[in-house]
Amino acid sequence: MNIKIVRLCGVLLLLSLVITACSPSTTPIATNENPQLPILTRTATALPMPTSTPKPQIGSEEYPIKVLFVPSVDAEKIVAGGQKLADSLHSATGLYFEVAVPTSYAVTIEEMCASPADTIGFIPGLSYVLANQLCGVKVAGKAVRSGIDWYAAMIVVARDSTYTKLEDLNGGKWAYPDPASTSGYLYPLYMFKEAGIIPGESIAAGSHDAVIKTVYNGEADFGTAFVSPPIVDGKPMEWEAGQNPDVPEDLVDSCAPTLDDSALMCGNFEVHDARRNLRKELPDVVQKVRILTTTPKIPNDTVSFGPEFSDELMKKIMDALFAISKDNPESFKAAFAAYNWDGVNPATDADYDPIRLAVEASGFKIEDLAQ
Repeated sequence: MNIKIVRLCGVLLLLSLVITACSPSTTPIATNENPQLPILTRTATALPMPTSTPKPQIGSEEYPIKVLFVPSVDAEKIVAGGQKLADSLHSATGLYFEVAVPTSYAVTIEEMCASPADTIGFIPGLSYVLANQLCGVKVAGKAVRSGIDWYAAMIVVARDSTYTKLEDLNGGKWAYPDPASTSGYLYPLYMFKEAGIIPGESIAAGSHDAVIKTVYNGEADFGTAFVSPPIVDGKPMEWEAGQNPDVPEDLVDSCAPTLDDSALMCGNFEVHDARRNLRKELPDVVQKVRILTTTPKIPNDTVSFGPEFSDELMKKIMDALFAISKDNPESFKAAFAAYNWDGVNPATDADYDPIRLAVEASGFKIEDLAQ
């Protein structure tokens, strides 16, 4: 045989083997039409799902509701009372609460806006109006003191001061608690602007107590703080705007804290303004500090909630607050001793329209909180 033919046959044989190896199998695939062959099936293998820890419920022990108080008086007093309130609310609702006193009124508002679903704020009317404007904070209750749910601002001077009328304050050194204080700053500022009074140097004392101390120590010519009608013979004095609620001159020398330190009494006259908070530290505070004049009525401090706080939880908490103040008044008073609350009434946003008008008239802006 020709050698070329042999070589050609060898190549063809090799190619046929390669083609056969690369060709698809001709084995028939089983279908339902051929019951003699097994049906090929693919079994899906379940992949493990990623696991995540569910977020705790608001009000649970792992996720307590934040209860914020403004630093209008001594922070230690506020926290002590706030913890009593938290314990009472926990007993009534089963919810857990965490008490805090931010460093200023402005920081309190910022915290409520930053944590919109889990904060309660016991804040003044001005703070509420600004917080509502800023992020939609909601109001549900307002404080009751001596049976009334309003108060006012007072301008105080040293007992021996030569100031006798509002106009005398022009150019004087003014001590106020905080720019976000309704009674300590906003209403007096409005009054000063209406009367054309321009204070000289101003001091942000930090609290109503500190304002009284500043005037007591002669570090300011006048100060502004909260005032409520005094209790005379066991009943709130009939008081109207412009009426001076100070201790009668013939009773001033008798003013002193009661034996149990629960009140500041001047004969039958019980002091119910910022001076009473200093009755233990400065028992002669009335003898050293007097009221010059007062502002119109102001809606009382609020019980406010973050803008996204659950309406259901809000109602549950407010119902518990109303019940505690009614059924266990002594416990309620102990919880709010720093603020002198003895009850709480329902409140609506419209109740605080007078403060909105004062904000507008005075030109006060939310940026002023940073003063």
